[in-house]
Amino acid sequence: MGHNGVIKGSDGGNVKVANNAEFPKEWTIVSLERDCVLISGLRPKGGASDEGIPSLGGEHITLDGRINFSDVNAKYIPEKFFKIMTKGKAEENDILINKDGANTGKVAILKKKFYKDIAINEHLFILRSKKLFVQQYLFYWLFSRFGQKQITDRITGSAQPGLSSTFIKNFLVPRPPLSEQRKIAEILETIDNAIEKTDAIIEKYKRIKQGLMQDLLTKGIDENWQIRNEKTHKFKDSLLGRIPEEWKVVKLKDVADIRLSNVDKKTDLKGKIIQLCNYLEVYQNDYIIKGMNFMHASATNNEIKKFKISKGDVIITKDSEEYNDIAKPAYVRDEIENLICGYHLALIKPLNNINGLFLSKVLSFRNVNIYFQQRANGITRFGLTKETITGAIIPLPLIPEQERIATILSQIDEVIEKEQAYKEKLERIKKGLMEDLLTGKVRVNHLLIEEEGKDDN
Repeated sequence: MGHNGVIKGSDGGNVKVANNAEFPKEWTIVSLERDCVLISGLRPKGGASDEGIPSLGGEHITLDGRINFSDVNAKYIPEKFFKIMTKGKAEENDILINKDGANTGKVAILKKKFYKDIAINEHLFILRSKKLFVQQYLFYWLFSRFGQKQITDRITGSAQPGLSSTFIKNFLVPRPPLSEQRKIAEILETIDNAIEKTDAIIEKYKRIKQGLMQDLLTKGIDENWQIRNEKTHKFKDSLLGRIPEEWKVVKLKDVADIRLSNVDKKTDLKGKIIQLCNYLEVYQNDYIIKGMNFMHASATNNEIKKFKISKGDVIITKDSEEYNDIAKPAYVRDEIENLICGYHLALIKPLNNINGLFLSKVLSFRNVNIYFQQRANGITRFGLTKETITGAIIPLPLIPEQERIATILSQIDEVIEKEQAYKEKLERIKKGLMEDLLTGKVRVNHLLIEEEGKDDN
């Protein structure tokens, strides 16, 4: 082994591998063009069709290395065109690489063919090893920070970034024995499968939550914790459609004090040092809690007095680059010292006739949120005026029912949060394992010996 991560190559010369990683001396280093074929794809003139043979493009590769082909993003090419194609026909375990556009370098592996025939379009490459690599192992190397660094270094063009078909030249990959490659891939696939299962659980609970919101925020739940229906309870017509007879329909200004913040990230003001709650904290989270990575800034006494965030408040995004991200709410679950509402946000302080947690759920309900989307103004960035926010119409049950609704929805939020925390833990474990296994820092040889021993018995 050479110095500074320089390793003897198979041609006897010194070669340097991405990020100066070091590898076991019995592993060889192989340049991809010596072993792999790189295949590009194509589509007929006129582009994709609505039926036929599935055609995969960059939009079907996820950032976590999966292929997402669904009714929402499905694209096809005619069967006749597929039959005469001389390239771009995908096979099981093919590695797909996004060759151009904003996500150049994204990689995925086609673990199983979801359709008998599958094609790729002109924005993807297929990478296949002839004999030196196990496809799953090669995928994990390309997906790792080492592989991604090498890919990034080979991207050309700034206005339209892309990879040429020569990018695999001198693209160096460590090559353990095939049995070791298979075991490394097997371990990483096991944790990937656990992540996928957790993802599926999260999506299931999110669907349950959407259904519950539809019922609870249009029909409500009575004192016996039963969801109302028109056969057993009285309903009435309203501006929001049919609602329980006990409910009111009110404007947001009737139940809350609304303040549009103008406190920005500047720290050169003469004022007190505060924690600033910014757009991303609200956009990315349903709850504002202690321990979040708030920015430190400064604010005047007047700003602190006006925009101080308290437990029980609701914060919404008041402008965004996407109109459907407008008025995304977050509930302030904890009392957080010196936390001030930042620019691009509106601070909503509930009055005595509404529960803050209930209000945050109402504002995230599509039937209510669409009001904001339809009234957002702007060209490059959409925004809401104070008049628009204060004029929003919401349903208002009595406080005890608000609390029941909030309790049910927050309980399912807790389940989703728990699963998301577990997924994040798995992803951290995967990241560490990739680092250790793909560099040989942790070897799997003893596992192979144990398996051989079992086979002999």
